[in-house]
Amino acid sequence: MPESLEITLPALHRGRARVLAPCHLSLAPGEVVALVGPNGAGKTTLLQAIAGLAPERARLCLGGRALDRAEIGFLPQAFAVRAGLSVLDCLLLGQREALGLRVAPRLIAEAEALLCQLGLADLADRAMHDLSGGQQQRVLIAQRLFRRPKLLALDEPTSALDLHHQLEVMALLRTQAQTTSAPVLAALHDLSLAARYADRVLVLAGGQIEADGAPEAVLTPERLAQHWRIAPEILRARDGKPVIVPHLSPALVPDR
Repeated sequence: MPESLEITLPALHRGRARVLAPCHLSLAPGEVVALVGPNGAGKTTLLQAIAGLAPERARLCLGGRALDRAEIGFLPQAFAVRAGLSVLDCLLLGQREALGLRVAPRLIAEAEALLCQLGLADLADRAMHDLSGGQQQRVLIAQRLFRRPKLLALDEPTSALDLHHQLEVMALLRTQAQTTSAPVLAALHDLSLAARYADRVLVLAGGQIEADGAPEAVLTPERLAQHWRIAPEILRARDGKPVIVPHLSPALVPDR
């Protein structure tokens, strides 16, 4: 039976300022975890440490062994590809260790199937630098999925996507997690998207993980007002999931 991924983080800093206190995360197999918090809370710093790209390194352990950096599918925020690689070639680079002088037909078929799944098949021969930001973001998510990582760590994976593709990508990440048992840890600004697709929500605020739990237990009006400085209105979608409508707090509305 798949085991939980254990992540131990030291204190994290941005320059000389401490952003986040030491903490421990346990991610269950196939779990989708949303990382949320106000601007500057340390979401990107935490993901970079997990991916091995920060001065402080996280310790990741799965089934009693240390997880290698190559087993983490990390997608940074606002990352762009300016190379003339085709979309298909970019995807195949997700398994660059398996590539030789000739690419196995099996890998090409798998890559093409994934492009179809993401609605990107018609872009397979297009150069990456000719794509829009949203198209690039979807291709790069596909590349990380194609790598079959033990953990997907994504920083704002829907930031450049329109509404349809936001839902499509989040649904795909849920399916991928459940199919492969690899957990997904994604920093999200859209709290309604987090509430709809995440099994758990981690709230980063005040230099610590301030809350950890099911979306409805964590994304309370009191917590949203405190950390996001809004007067939230929480509605219900037709599937029963909460929809968070932000309003300016009356205390923050300037007098006219």
